[in-house]
Amino acid sequence: MFCEVIPIRLFREDGGVLTYSFDASAPVKIGQIVEIPLGKSKTYGIVTKIVKNVDFKTRDILKILYDEPLPPHIIKAIFWLSEYYLVPLPLSAKLFLPQGLGKNRCQKATTSTPITSIKIADIPLNTAQNRALKELRTAESATKLLHGITGSGKTNIYLSLAKEAYSTKKSTILLVPEIALTSQLVQVFEKTFGKCVTLIHSNLTEAERHLIWENILKSKAPQIIIGPRSALLSPVKDLGLIIIDEAHESTYFQENTPKYSALRLASFIASTEKISCIYGTATPLISDYYLAGQKDAIITLSEKAKTDAKPPKFHLISLKNRENFIKNRYFSDQLLAAIEENLKSGHQTLIFHNRRGSAPLTLCEECGWQALCPNCFLPLTLHSDTYTLMCHTCGHTCPVPKSCPDCKTPGIIHKGFGTKLLEQELKKLFKDASVIRFDADNAKSDTLAENFDKVKNGEFNIIIGTQTVAKGLDLPLLKTVGVVQADAGLSLPDFSAPEKTYELLNQVIGRVGRGHLDATDVFIQTYQPENPVITSAIHSDYQAFYKATLGARKKGHFPPFYYLAKLSVTYKTEAATVKNITALYRSLSGTSLEITKPTPAFHERTTRGYTWQIFLRSTSRTKLLSTLRSLQSPAKNSGNLHLTIDPPSLL
Repeated sequence: MFCEVIPIRLFREDGGVLTYSFDASAPVKIGQIVEIPLGKSKTYGIVTKIVKNVDFKTRDILKILYDEPLPPHIIKAIFWLSEYYLVPLPLSAKLFLPQGLGKNRCQKATTSTPITSIKIADIPLNTAQNRALKELRTAESATKLLHGITGSGKTNIYLSLAKEAYSTKKSTILLVPEIALTSQLVQVFEKTFGKCVTLIHSNLTEAERHLIWENILKSKAPQIIIGPRSALLSPVKDLGLIIIDEAHESTYFQENTPKYSALRLASFIASTEKISCIYGTATPLISDYYLAGQKDAIITLSEKAKTDAKPPKFHLISLKNRENFIKNRYFSDQLLAAIEENLKSGHQTLIFHNRRGSAPLTLCEECGWQALCPNCFLPLTLHSDTYTLMCHTCGHTCPVPKSCPDCKTPGIIHKGFGTKLLEQELKKLFKDASVIRFDADNAKSDTLAENFDKVKNGEFNIIIGTQTVAKGLDLPLLKTVGVVQADAGLSLPDFSAPEKTYELLNQVIGRVGRGHLDATDVFIQTYQPENPVITSAIHSDYQAFYKATLGARKKGHFPPFYYLAKLSVTYKTEAATVKNITALYRSLSGTSLEITKPTPAFHERTTRGYTWQIFLRSTSRTKLLSTLRSLQSPAKNSGNLHLTIDPPSLL
């Protein structure tokens, strides 16, 4: 007997399947993981087809690793991922298997198989939630978009759907952007489903991940699997439901090869298995909202779950009017007065600014010299607590020069501001306040996850941070939110910049007005008080934002009206990069696609070298993929060409 196997090691450029023989007395099943010879070495592979006869010479399968085969939806997903994103089959197959395959692992109690049955308490639902649940059940599309405002109670709907799946002995996969940012959601699921919950997170070791994967593969009981993007790849049997919480998050797109969107993969699995895939979000991605609308699959939750929740009072403050900033250049007088009042009443203030460090630009005021990263050629950011300059792209650090390296004058100045500078300013202004900052510069012991209980209990008066603090926080003592510069992200040269700005503003505004306090305030400081992204976020008017942004996308030939692909070329020298990107551009001339001229990448220089890129656009995905398959380029076979299909941004 013979079988077709996908090796998990790339053996030729286009990958593919190989045929092996096996002893009929020890039959092989589709989906089983096997050890196989490949060239002069050995590797692992996944059986995808049984073949009775072949007319060519074959080699024998060496060993079957697990009696339990991968479930059928995993095999289908491997082939779909390869076809949809032009990923070689071996790389696609490898994605679904754990690292360290074949190693003997020591089983631990923490990775025990879930119990076979539990009693699940009733899930309380209000009228709006019951209506949304009914619409989710009856919507014909496999993928449904649950558009629920912050605080509308999407979690209870998730619980109800997972309970229904469990009652029919079906498993649920719940994707979250990051366990640490969704700890409250995880706790609710663990309380409801107990030991049936399996958590997958970034702090697991390779061995722990492997053992969890094995337990999922071998389990015969329904499970609730919660984790980031990789949880979708779990080999769970009898899958009955997929939920993607905070479905707008960029972490659901894998930037490393193989590059893919977990949302699209989840939709494919749901469609082929005839189960539901729920995109849950308060700020849907423009393309997702458009596609769901085409299929009549948008379910809206526009009411707060807590009926006593009152919306915050908004204060829109123009940064152009310096009369608003008499006491301090970064915080308006109105915001400072609110902080002072909160300190007296025992309430908390949240300050949001999506830029870490102290100052993003270091210059010579005499000759104009600028401190740039020697690896990336990007501006170095001042971190005044350590008085060092740091590149936030590659991590390069160096001391602040005492004088200009070019003209030797001492006129070194720092422009702009980040969260560290805001922290210093607030500590000067409010000397008796307890201030804490959360951003990517925090040590592991100083993260929000490690300090969440202290923050929630009110041990800190003022919380400062980047997008880390904008998501998932529910603080009963939080009275005021201050956004220091709301339009900071709108100047980026990217079609998704308005979407990301709206999302962040909506998220941070949603930290108040949750029913804990009778009156809350939001202070929005901006240079663009009339910008529709800013005004739509303040009024929680997603429809206004959606219509304006969708029109701009159509006019600019961007998703969802056009399919997009990015081709980037990286070489050690700029001359080699320009030469090869030009040759690539010329090889694409004459196609029916829209092709942009070669340009430097947003981060042109990194430790890998220089990167230039071109973008391909088409209203037909078939035409786009056909052109990419036939691509001929000097860089194609050298590993210097990088392809991203459906890139979520241009940066």
